[in-house]
Amino acid sequence: MTEVAAMELPRSGGRRGETILRLLRRPAGAIAALIVVLIVVGVLAAPVLAPHSPTEFDYERLFAGPSWDHPFGTDELGRDLLSRVLHGGRTSLWIAALATLISMVSGAVWGFVAAFRSGWVGEMMMRAVDVTLGMPVILIGLVLVAAFGSSILSLVLILGFLFAPATARLARSAILSELESDYYLAATSVGAPPWRIIFGELLPNTVPVLLARASIVAAAAIFVEASLSFLGLGVQPPAASWGTLLQIGYASLYSSYWYSIFPGVVIVVTVLALNTLGNSLQYALDPSRR
Repeated sequence: MTEVAAMELPRSGGRRGETILRLLRRPAGAIAALIVVLIVVGVLAAPVLAPHSPTEFDYERLFAGPSWDHPFGTDELGRDLLSRVLHGGRTSLWIAALATLISMVSGAVWGFVAAFRSGWVGEMMMRAVDVTLGMPVILIGLVLVAAFGSSILSLVLILGFLFAPATARLARSAILSELESDYYLAATSVGAPPWRIIFGELLPNTVPVLLARASIVAAAAIFVEASLSFLGLGVQPPAASWGTLLQIGYASLYSSYWYSIFPGVVIVVTVLALNTLGNSLQYALDPSRR
């Protein structure tokens, strides 16, 4: 084996620790990451942390205010609102996580193919992205939910489809930038197999950018799902999400003003934390922004 053939290609694995340190050095990024972790852990541990069962009725305490026994108060059937927020968060985060996964996988494949097929095929794929990005997300979501139903599976697929085009544009931009790098030219010059270049070099180097995008997609998915549920076209009873709790609380605003406050605050804090985390990841990963 010649010296050129045995040359090791540059890798980016050593930059991951530096990226995490840069993220944690930013107060906003560190606080956002902590909030996201606390929310995810709290929602996943809802059966343990919830003070009451979300289906436990107490007809003597309908619309009760916040207290030590019920920190968020009770709902129209006397159920503990904190328990319903924690369990409803499992539905919201589950939908957001699956929709984000679909969006990232399909969008990354879409963008990678468009980047490697630089002819009319790639142009047609990106023009389809432009057409989709020119439409309001919530409006398309309303149309698709009306057409395919409001089951949890339908919501996951619809949200994944809605955010895939923007992900495809970002993935294409990231891969085009990598195709101009020195390590890619070195890999092609020594005759490295295309599959090794893609899965061993290009994909790992674009993963950090896609992770930052995933955080923003998750925040958008939570917001859109809550918007659809608030309009009555999202998660349907007896299932509950943060959006359905907000809808019921709004309908009972004059009987229990705190009913809609707590789900609304949780939605705002979660979306804000995920967006801040995504922006901090972009800052930590992009040298030009530093």
